[in-house]
Amino acid sequence: MKKVLLGVLLAATALTGFAQTPEEKGLAIAIEGDKRGEGFGDSQVKLKMVLIDSKGRESSRDMRVKSMEGKGEKGDKSLMIFDTPKDQKGVAMLTFTHKTKSDDQWLYLPALKRVKKISSRNKSGPFVGSEFAFEDISSQEVEKYTYKYLRDEVVDGMDCFVVESDPVDKYSGYTRRVAFIDKQEYRALKIDFYDRKNSLLKTLSNKEFKQYLGKYWYPNLSEMTNHQTGKATRLAYENYEFRVGLKEKQFTKNSLKRAK
Repeated sequence: MKKVLLGVLLAATALTGFAQTPEEKGLAIAIEGDKRGEGFGDSQVKLKMVLIDSKGRESSRDMRVKSMEGKGEKGDKSLMIFDTPKDQKGVAMLTFTHKTKSDDQWLYLPALKRVKKISSRNKSGPFVGSEFAFEDISSQEVEKYTYKYLRDEVVDGMDCFVVESDPVDKYSGYTRRVAFIDKQEYRALKIDFYDRKNSLLKTLSNKEFKQYLGKYWYPNLSEMTNHQTGKATRLAYENYEFRVGLKEKQFTKNSLKRAK
């Protein structure tokens, strides 16, 4: 509770221009961005994942993602289900995010007919051959990072805060992330990821944002580019739906085997 109150105070001071340090301002920006995403309840969306190799060759997968907002100290829950290609149909991943401790993730592999727990040590690994790591798939809780405001910068014609966030988790595959957040709506337009050697590893670009329920902004297109391998993964979202009445029982380990 004290941490939440401190965050609110820092947000108030930063947004009125009286933050005392770059760390305070960075945290305040992160809290404000998180607050703007609160209250959606639940959602579901279809997406196409396109894997692009270093020679530009593409292969695609179709999937669906269902999400339920967490309450209190509990983070969000999400369920990702693969529909294509044929050899991956039925693959499903369940994620429970937590405010302060390591997230829980389980992967169901139909070919083996078993649910596999993803260990904390392996969350920096690639998710189903994509340029997204397992840790990128879960929701990014504010408490999982320390923050520092770096500067202002213009991205795609929009004034942005540039904020560095350093993961608290010792098993993270990143030393830091640098996010470019637009000042008007607090959307992450771009995020640079630095590897354990502090070299630029990947860049996530979010584009074609659309507003839902008169409040929430989501991108229709996201692309993760790996600067070290020349590979990329593109996510195209369609048919966002909110407050569709998803239930807790749809987000359990047992539900993975019968996810539809």
